Amino acid sequence: MNKFYLPYTVITSALSVLILPSLWTYTRLSGRYAKNFNERLGLLPSDVVKNISGKPRIWIHAVSLGEVNVAASIINALRRMMPDCSFILSTTTESGRNMAEKTFGHDLPVIYAPIDFIGPVLKSLNSIRPDVMVFLETEIWPTWLYSAHRMGIRTALINGRISQKSIGGYLKFRFFFREVLKNFDAFSMITEKDAERIMSIGAEPDKVEINGNAKYDLLPGAANPAAEGEIRNALNLEKDARALVAGSTRSGEDEQVIHAYKKILRSFPDTILIIAPRHIERTPEICSMLKAHGLEYQLRTGLEMEKRTKQILIINTFGELFKIYSIATIVFSGGSLVPLGGQNPLEPAVWGKPVLYGPYMDNFLDAKAMLEGKDAGVGVRDSETLAEKALWFFNHPEELRRAGERAKSAVMQNEGAAAKHAEVIKRLIKDK
Repeated sequence: MNKFYLPYTVITSALSVLILPSLWTYTRLSGRYAKNFNERLGLLPSDVVKNISGKPRIWIHAVSLGEVNVAASIINALRRMMPDCSFILSTTTESGRNMAEKTFGHDLPVIYAPIDFIGPVLKSLNSIRPDVMVFLETEIWPTWLYSAHRMGIRTALINGRISQKSIGGYLKFRFFFREVLKNFDAFSMITEKDAERIMSIGAEPDKVEINGNAKYDLLPGAANPAAEGEIRNALNLEKDARALVAGSTRSGEDEQVIHAYKKILRSFPDTILIIAPRHIERTPEICSMLKAHGLEYQLRTGLEMEKRTKQILIINTFGELFKIYSIATIVFSGGSLVPLGGQNPLEPAVWGKPVLYGPYMDNFLDAKAMLEGKDAGVGVRDSETLAEKALWFFNHPEELRRAGERAKSAVMQNEGAAAKHAEVIKRLIKDK
C-alpha cells in the first residue's frame, strides 16, 4: 500500500467502525435503506454471483436514474461488440435500482454499491471479480478505485463530466484527487471542457479522450410517434392547438412562466399552458400562484374523471413529461432561470420542438451547445424575454417549424457516443 493510501485507509477504517454499526441500527429502526442493506456492506446474495456468466466480466456503477440510462446505452453498444461479455450493475439510490430492474429485468444482476470503506469494497470486488470496473459520470470513490487497481482490475471513468460548479471543490483538494485519479486506466469524457477539468485535477493527459454524451443515444428510439396521438386524446388537445410546455420547473420559475404566459395571451388568447413541476409536491404552491393571477387550471390527475376544458394544465403525475413534449408547440426547459443547472433540453428537441432555456444550464452545457450549433436552442433571461421569444416563434410559424427540425437533427447527429465510450472499455479488456 502506498504512502498516500496507508493513512487514508487507516483513518477511513477507524471511521467505519464508528459509522457502520450506527448506520445499520438506523436502517433497522427507520426502515430507510433497510432493504438489501447487506449489499452495501459487500455481502452479496449467492445467486447474484451465480447469475454472472460469460467473459469478460464488466461491473458498471451508475449512481441513480440518469446514469442508469447511460449504462443501458453503453451495455447495448458493448453487447454488439462483444456478445459473450457479462455485466453487473450497481446503483446507490433506491430510485436508481428500481429503474435498473425495470430496464434490465432479469437480464443482468443489479445490486447496491458498497459503502466506500475497505471492508465492504473488498468483499464486493472479491465476490464479483470483474475484468473491468466502470464508473459513470462523476463517480470517483477513493477506496473502491484503489482496491480495484491493486487487484489488477482495469478501471475507467466513462461518460465523465466535471461541472463548473464542482471544479472549485476538486481543485481545493487537488493534492488528494491527483492521487485518486492515478488509479484510473482511462477517462472517456463528454466534452472538451470536461476533459480540461479532469486534467486540471490531476488526470494524466494520455489517458483522457472526448467521446460525447451516451445519455442522449436512447432519445431517438424513445420518441415513439404514436405517443403524440395518445397524449392529445388524454389531454383533449386538437392537432393544431398552440401549447407552451414548461417542463421540470423549479421554485422561482413558475411565477416567471405565468407572467410570460399572460403576455402571450394578449396576442394569442387560445394558447394552452402546460406546467410540469420537477417536484410534484410543489403543485399546491403553483395552484395558489395561478389563483392569485385569476387564472383557471386543471390537474392532470383530474383528467381521469373529466375532460380538459381549462387552458392551463398542471402535470402532477410521474413519468409523462417526455411524451407530453410531443404535443408542444414550443418548450421552456426548467431549472434554468434559477441557478440549478437546468434540465435536459434534448428531450423536447428529439420531438422536433424549439427549446427555450435560461442562463443556468451548467449541467447540460454539451446539450445546449449541440442545439445552439444548429440554431435550435434559444436562451432567455426572465419572463420578459421568455414571452418575447415565444411570441416571435408564434408569429413566424415557418421558422418555428424549421427550428424544430434543426433541434431534432441536432439530437440525431449525436448518436454514436455510447459506441465510442464502449470502445474505450473494449480496449481496456484487450490490453489486460
